[in-house]
Amino acid sequence: MHINDLNNKWIKKGQEVSDLNDKLNKMVMNDSFNEDDYKKTTENRNNAKSQRDALKSQLDEARENDKPSGNTEGKSNDDGKPHKVNDKNKVNFVDKFKGMLRGDPKVVDEVTSVTDPSSPDNSSLGLTVPSDDQKQINQLTRQYDALDQYVNVENVGTSKGSRIYEKMSAIKPLNNLSQENIKIPSMDDPEVNRIEYTIQRFGGISSLTNTVMADSADNLMQYINNWIAKKDVITRNNEILKVIGTAPKKSGINSFDDVKRTIETAVDPAIVNTSTIFTNQSGFTALATVKDANGNYLVQNNVTNPAQKEIDGKPICVISDRWLQDNGGAHPFIYGDLKQGITLFDRQQMTLNSTNDGAGGFESDTTKVKVIDRFDVELTDFDAFTVDSFTDLPDQGTKNTTSNSKAD
Repeated sequence: MHINDLNNKWIKKGQEVSDLNDKLNKMVMNDSFNEDDYKKTTENRNNAKSQRDALKSQLDEARENDKPSGNTEGKSNDDGKPHKVNDKNKVNFVDKFKGMLRGDPKVVDEVTSVTDPSSPDNSSLGLTVPSDDQKQINQLTRQYDALDQYVNVENVGTSKGSRIYEKMSAIKPLNNLSQENIKIPSMDDPEVNRIEYTIQRFGGISSLTNTVMADSADNLMQYINNWIAKKDVITRNNEILKVIGTAPKKSGINSFDDVKRTIETAVDPAIVNTSTIFTNQSGFTALATVKDANGNYLVQNNVTNPAQKEIDGKPICVISDRWLQDNGGAHPFIYGDLKQGITLFDRQQMTLNSTNDGAGGFESDTTKVKVIDRFDVELTDFDAFTVDSFTDLPDQGTKNTTSNSKAD
């Protein structure tokens, strides 16, 4: 198996372990605690954890075997010891990064041409994050409930642009030509939306201590990549949820039957098979505790992946309450194909800038590092998903005595 495949599998399994741990925490807090369900979920968690650890072991071994023997072009760290990293681009980037932080004149002269366009006077020096590390950052983001995996992501090379999207609901059938001598009539033109994007700049600042700076190239890049990944997920999730929040709100879910009715009728049948249910932790807890008349839970396990929950075969994506919040006691219920409805235009031009004088660096004797990411999120089709809300739903066969709270 390829190293990237092992890495992706390890990250995905780590997320599964995290999801199962969250589920166990909810179980022990639930008044209707079921020991058998708890034991089964614990077993699934333990199995997933063992597989995750095994994948990590295989990944480490594969990375070790992939390293060529000997030093990389005889380069050495500041302490005179050889680099332990064989990736020439990574070592070169880390050397320049450290040189930039320390104000090395040679490095400063070299990166002068890589000025940060986000700086008002275009004078803030910066290094563009290598493409290989950007790929690793993208992989790391999957551990942090990244929503951009559910929307359409288009890599762009310009700061502004436009795209044409055809409306799925506006497509009409061709004319019937059953008569041999009939003149072929004109057909309707496609109804399209013209979407314009303008790349926005998003940034954050971190403080690097001398201890971090003294780390090996591998450790330093891992620190930077993890930090960027966390910041990037939070930022992109926030922008995606802002776009989702602009959709018209409905208030038609008062029972589990309404949930099933929404699944079948809320979006075009052409995208039902690619649609997903999105809710927050509180909403999932409410859905997962609803039972039918025989006492069976109505949320099911995926046959091939028990950690994945679904309703009528539609996967449920659970988003942290921190990012997708309740509204007046009503839980969010988003359903549809977000890849059809939302596009994230990714500039893929992430840069790092530094200073040890400004941003409090001089007073604290630290080096401040700023990351700038560039992207834009645009709505492409409201008909591809629906936004609704619900309160705690009654078991099937019982009447709902609580009125549903409507989202503003």
